[in-house]
Amino acid sequence: MNKIGVIIKREYLRRVSKKSFLVVTILMPFLITALVFVPLWLSSIKSDEVKTVVVIDSTEKYTSLFRDTENFRFINGTKSLEDYRNGDSKEVFAFLSITDDLIQSPKAATVYSEKQIPGELSRLVNQTITKELENQKLASFNIPDLKEIIEESKISFNVQTIKWSSDGSESASSAMIASAIGFIFTMLVYMFIVAYGSMVMQGVMEEKTNRIVELMISSVRPFDLMMGKIVGIAFVGLTQLFLWGIMSSALIAGGTFFLGGGMDMLSIREGMAMQPGMAMGMNPETMQEMNEWLGIINGINFTELIIFFILYFIGGYLLYAGIFAAIGSAVDQQEDTNQFIAPIMVFMVFALYAGIYSMDNPDGPLAFWCSMIPFTSPIVMMMRLPYDVPLWELIVSVTLLLATAIALTWFSAKIYRIGILMYGKKPSLKEMIKWVKYK
Repeated sequence: MNKIGVIIKREYLRRVSKKSFLVVTILMPFLITALVFVPLWLSSIKSDEVKTVVVIDSTEKYTSLFRDTENFRFINGTKSLEDYRNGDSKEVFAFLSITDDLIQSPKAATVYSEKQIPGELSRLVNQTITKELENQKLASFNIPDLKEIIEESKISFNVQTIKWSSDGSESASSAMIASAIGFIFTMLVYMFIVAYGSMVMQGVMEEKTNRIVELMISSVRPFDLMMGKIVGIAFVGLTQLFLWGIMSSALIAGGTFFLGGGMDMLSIREGMAMQPGMAMGMNPETMQEMNEWLGIINGINFTELIIFFILYFIGGYLLYAGIFAAIGSAVDQQEDTNQFIAPIMVFMVFALYAGIYSMDNPDGPLAFWCSMIPFTSPIVMMMRLPYDVPLWELIVSVTLLLATAIALTWFSAKIYRIGILMYGKKPSLKEMIKWVKYK
């Protein structure tokens, strides 16, 4: 055990001291924060260029419907489409040609442009014409105040969901937020198992290729060497994940603080009370909706999520890292690993899709059985956790995962102890099974 500790320390310090580790660990939280705030910032930037759109309406019914916006200016066309096309019309961005009554001929409207038109222009034209056609259709029924009746009958309804606790308390819940949180944790487990499992395989292959392992085997058992490498790299992953979590939370909180004008929630509420609808550009309805979302998030048991995330991360990592270590010890070249890795990646991709499909039915057969199968449970169960999985399912799932991980690590160690000292020959799966029987 002392030798395993030395190997764990060596693997951990060697990897966390690399410049690549430091650079990725520091830059990733900034990248995550940028992905959150940069799109918001860019969406607030408006283009100074106003594009001209010429409306050529042979029916003279629709030209007056189009109103200028910040990005588009609509003008009435005085010439035919061919005259505009053959003439000098470089200042015109697009032409809207309407050749017939759109109630009778819905395809009689066409937008022409030398460039691909943006989605905003397409939506603007469609919405304007659709609204007019709806008004014409309603008027054709000759029913007094029909439009007002229909407008008053439109209702937007969202059912409120309340979760009962065992102590009788109530808390708001949201399937959308639960799915989003589950998806984030699922992707984290998936990416870290793939990334750090591959790191184990690369490290084994590197030491085997450089013949360093021959010296190490003379003073330590192959099993101790493999376990030290697996556990050491696991600590590297947990360290990186912990630092990313702290730095990302701090950066996102700071970004929210500055975008919010440096005011906390209490200050916002006070401002809202003094000037409703004006403080921070938020109306009372928006403020109430924000408080509801915050209440839903606060109602989620993040302590349970983090504890089981660590358990499933460790179990899933040990399960797959042992396999990756065995593969790395059995081959000499990178291209030889493809035939062994392909079946493993099929399991992981299947688990990822099973987790995504389980969002709509987190207690269904697919979600339940994939949560129990050790090869898929680390990914699928993370998607189910925000939906309050029964405790007995969690205990059974974690027990099966850890037991399988230990058994598979022992199995991989049998292959590792033989393969790590073999060179020049790519073994078949049959030969690798024979290695397990050697004493």
